[in-house]
Amino acid sequence: MDKKETILLDARLISVIDNHAFDAELCNGHRFVAFIGRGDLGKEMPETGVLIKVEMSPYDMSKGRLVL
Repeated sequence: MDKKETILLDARLISVIDNHAFDAELCNGHRFVAFIGRGDLGKEMPETGVLIKVEMSPYDMSKGRLVL
């Protein structure tokens, strides 16, 4: 994603889908898949239920990237 075309939002992690994907929900109830980038895989994994920042494209609100 291009930095100019991303939106930074707060989301709550609902469940773990895979070791690099989470089911997340925005404050307004919109649910989407949040991914951890390849460079962030070595960092500590967030737990479900916590609030975390995500980057999303305004063109595709079905997926986003966790900002760790």
